[in-house]
Amino acid sequence: MRPSILRRLLRRVVPTAALALVAATLSTAATAPPAEAAAPKAASAVAAGGLQPVTGFGTNPGNLQMFAYVPADLPANAPVVVALHGCTQTADAYYANSGWPKYADLWGFAVVFPQTTAANNALSCFNWFDPADSGRGRGEAASIAQMVEYAKQSYGSDGDRVYVTGLSAGGGMTADLLAAYPDVFAGGSVASGLPAQCATSQAGASACQTGTVKLTPAQWGDKVRASHPGYSGPWPRVAIWQGTADYTVAPANATALRDQWTDVWGIGQTPSSTDTLPGSTTRSTYDDASGRPAVRTYSVSGMGHGLAVSPGTGTEQCGSTAAYFLNAICSTYHTAVFWGLDQGTPGGDGDHLPAPSGLRVTGVSADSVALSWNAVEGAASYVVHRDGAKAASPTATTYTDPGLAAGTAYRYTVTAVDASGTPGTASAQVTATTTGSAPARCFTASNYAHVAAGRAHTTLGHVYANGSNQNMGLYNIFIAHTLREAPTGHFVLADTGCAP
Repeated sequence: MRPSILRRLLRRVVPTAALALVAATLSTAATAPPAEAAAPKAASAVAAGGLQPVTGFGTNPGNLQMFAYVPADLPANAPVVVALHGCTQTADAYYANSGWPKYADLWGFAVVFPQTTAANNALSCFNWFDPADSGRGRGEAASIAQMVEYAKQSYGSDGDRVYVTGLSAGGGMTADLLAAYPDVFAGGSVASGLPAQCATSQAGASACQTGTVKLTPAQWGDKVRASHPGYSGPWPRVAIWQGTADYTVAPANATALRDQWTDVWGIGQTPSSTDTLPGSTTRSTYDDASGRPAVRTYSVSGMGHGLAVSPGTGTEQCGSTAAYFLNAICSTYHTAVFWGLDQGTPGGDGDHLPAPSGLRVTGVSADSVALSWNAVEGAASYVVHRDGAKAASPTATTYTDPGLAAGTAYRYTVTAVDASGTPGTASAQVTATTTGSAPARCFTASNYAHVAAGRAHTTLGHVYANGSNQNMGLYNIFIAHTLREAPTGHFVLADTGCAP
């Protein structure tokens, strides 16, 4: 056997220390049993009733297995969802616990469950960090693309409504697929996962996992653009799910994913709206130029590493708890609604009220902004959001926002609320700047916190203030500085005082 072939086999079957770290922690934990061992009887029973193995779906260069769930009487041109398990998991376990079959039956779409094995990776992880498997036309990514083509040909699936979701290592592969095949996938959902092409080697994988890879939004976006050179859109709509207490895949990865995909969409990193969902979940929406949600982040307070589920029979409840299926909120429901699988508008909220049109600024002063918008039929009231936070709930289609700072830019969206109190889709965002001079604002924090808050950036291990580009020293939690912001977005060192 040639040495190069032997090295590749050893790398796949006998992981190095770096791969052992990544594989042992992505969807596995030292104190928890493997996910598929949590409920083997339930998973096997469900699989026998509906999850079917599929062979002959293509040349299968990535050596994957294909399973599918196709509801009875599936209509022609129905959507298809690809659901990727985490390390040590199986298609059976993901099918049994994630909740996807419930909504496939309810709303009429097929679900493909790819499965990898120890022949590919010692702990059955999708190889999201290996360019031989994560790039367009290569390995596992190519096998999954072939499964999609099989679904289109065999189930009559709509090629314009293909979506992919995954947990942990499956989430990392999901991001890679969205980058490599933006012409195939209309949307994606990354749960406790990694940015596209964060790592291209085993050695780099652990740095991604711990969130120590620090890039600008443009640099993250470039990794997507380089995955399919020459492609200019349309881009997939991306949901990002992350627990704040995830010590396996650091929450910094959710921020990196947000930066990556908002940059690809060209919409910036300030949310168009922010609201609260069940399970202590904060949802932040980033609208495209037309006012439709393009990227959404879902931060689940106190949740560890896993896929958020919410067992029960309600429409917004799904899944079952098991290792790495954590009781908080039905992420599958909210992901499916975000994609429009509930037969609503893609990126919208199903049968909820549409976004108010015509939001405009009608006046500004040193301390106020006046707004107006067009009425929405069926609206009992409206919610005005300022910089992503709720500012007021008027019943009229006008509002004047008081008590603002002079010379400051504020971003507004408006949402219509029906008689039951259910909010609809947020409007397109408008920006208004109050008159006068903006007062200086000062922030004292560690270099790490300044970078995390967007007041500074890193280069070669050092931190530099945004705007002034002043060197603040090493990137760590031990060095602290005071930064003064004036004008907005321009920061200067102010350790000796915050006077203008």
